[in-house]
Amino acid sequence: MAGPIADGGKASVELREDGFLHLRWQRGAHIQVEDAHAAMAKVNEVCRQEHHPMLVDMAAVGSVSREARGVWSIPCGASRIALLGKSPVDRVLANFFLGVHVPPCPTRFFTSRSEALDWLGVDG
Repeated sequence: MAGPIADGGKASVELREDGFLHLRWQRGAHIQVEDAHAAMAKVNEVCRQEHHPMLVDMAAVGSVSREARGVWSIPCGASRIALLGKSPVDRVLANFFLGVHVPPCPTRFFTSRSEALDWLGVDG
């Protein structure tokens, strides 16, 4: 994983030179509420009171607890969020989150990195 590691070691957050945040979850991670809070704290630390579009690489995440999904409804340093996944399970996780929770900013699921970056308005 590149970028500063969130407490608990399940995610890294990088503010890239082209202006977007890249949150990467560890392959096979079972994300609990503490992990979600740690990742969002790292996002806010990296943003330093600014807002940036954020790409969340959630491909091959093992599971996400109900409580962890709730954390992602809290506003953070992201101005837009593109959820990037690869599998039908990733899509189900993202659609469940988007159907049950109100995201703090515009949020969409993608299986194409280039389409996600286009939607975020950054060059990839």
